[in-house]
Amino acid sequence: MSLARRIRVVDFSRVSPRLLPFADAASETLPLPRLLRLSLFQVSVGMAVVLITGTLNRVMIVEMGVPAWIVSVMIALPLVFAPLRALIGFRSDEHRSILGWRRVPYVWFGTLLQFGGLAIMPFALLLLSEGGVTGPSWAGEAGAALAFLLVGAGLHTTQTAGLALATDIAPTESRPRVVALLYVMLLVGMLAAALAFGQLLADFSNLRLIQVIQGAALVTVALNVAALWKQETRNPRLTAPDRPRRAFLPTWRAFANDPGSRRLLVTTALGTAGFSMQDVLLEPYGAQVLGLSVGETTELTALLAGGTLIGFTLSASMLGRGVDPHRLGGYGALVGIVAFAIVTLAGPLASPILFALGAGLIGVGGGLFVIATLVAAMALADGGRTGLALGAWGAVQATAAGVAIAAGGALRDAFGALATSGALGPALSTQAVGYSVVYQIEIALLFATLVAIGPLARYTIDKNKTPLRRFGLADLPN
Repeated sequence: MSLARRIRVVDFSRVSPRLLPFADAASETLPLPRLLRLSLFQVSVGMAVVLITGTLNRVMIVEMGVPAWIVSVMIALPLVFAPLRALIGFRSDEHRSILGWRRVPYVWFGTLLQFGGLAIMPFALLLLSEGGVTGPSWAGEAGAALAFLLVGAGLHTTQTAGLALATDIAPTESRPRVVALLYVMLLVGMLAAALAFGQLLADFSNLRLIQVIQGAALVTVALNVAALWKQETRNPRLTAPDRPRRAFLPTWRAFANDPGSRRLLVTTALGTAGFSMQDVLLEPYGAQVLGLSVGETTELTALLAGGTLIGFTLSASMLGRGVDPHRLGGYGALVGIVAFAIVTLAGPLASPILFALGAGLIGVGGGLFVIATLVAAMALADGGRTGLALGAWGAVQATAAGVAIAAGGALRDAFGALATSGALGPALSTQAVGYSVVYQIEIALLFATLVAIGPLARYTIDKNKTPLRRFGLADLPN
């Protein structure tokens, strides 16, 4: 019998679902093909994130000669819409439509916003690089700002409504696994987009830039249409125009005034900031303080990604044993404290091995913390406020990450300049001082995270509570 014949006759029904990636996240009402198709909206979001925060960052500064401060402002503009994710989620909860859809219109309009921003972006960037030579001096800045704002509004709207849709259609017992899968697909989309953009723009030209960005706009629409097709069941009664609707501000006050909700959001903000301040500093630290090469510092990305996957695996095992998500978030913060202490010590000890270990542990702690807060936020998505709860979590996480990244760079520059000028004394006159200050601030933020999450972990344990379904290999990609 040929090898192909043997493969065809294998009875895959006898294979344990734990050995099939994502299989345990599926259910009778949400089979695996439908679930994977739904996850495509996260791939489009990941592609947009890589484009505006990674690829265009380098292209605008190096190839197009745009001043770095303008690039920083443009990249920060999408964060303007991050705090509005709670409102977007709430509006999708309360949407009125004779068609009977709540989430589909928001995902679709978010897709159109992404498409519009990406469609006009290359021409705005060309005007910006010309510096007003071929038009008004303000045209490039205005056009680029509009493009980045549209993309930011689109990706935040699409992701918020998409996560709410996934929570709506997934059975209660499998919701943590479904949303974890969607989060992993976001990382997969970012990785695939980074590799694709790198290959397509290797031979850079203005025409190639236009083709790549507008191609990304078309791919965004295709992915999101495929993701939405026949996903949300029409329910005209739920979206009837004459049905009473709650107002946003009273509903938000009730949600925010709940001690558990408020404390979880504070915990998310502190922990996200604690893990995010180093995002733009880890590789420069390795280069300037430890003298690592470009290739060696680039490998840190793989270490962080590997550590994150280890964090997912550990969270899978611990949640499967019934560990409270809040406790799991505390464990993630503890791992982060140890990781940043190791990274800080790597400089004075001139130890690249310690540095690599610390970088990997940062990924482990961050993976534990993200999954823990995500699962805890899903527990708040009851009583018809799915969009509000997930939108609030996403708004806090995105805003905290953006502010922390910007603050980390600014603090490193400020304290680094003071140290090298001798203002801090001869003992603190090296380039490592600026980085060490940021890492110590991150340690303090993670200690504050433990303080914030402690009461949740202490008071939400219920020994009679049915534990979450066991996580396993199915939560992770092949």
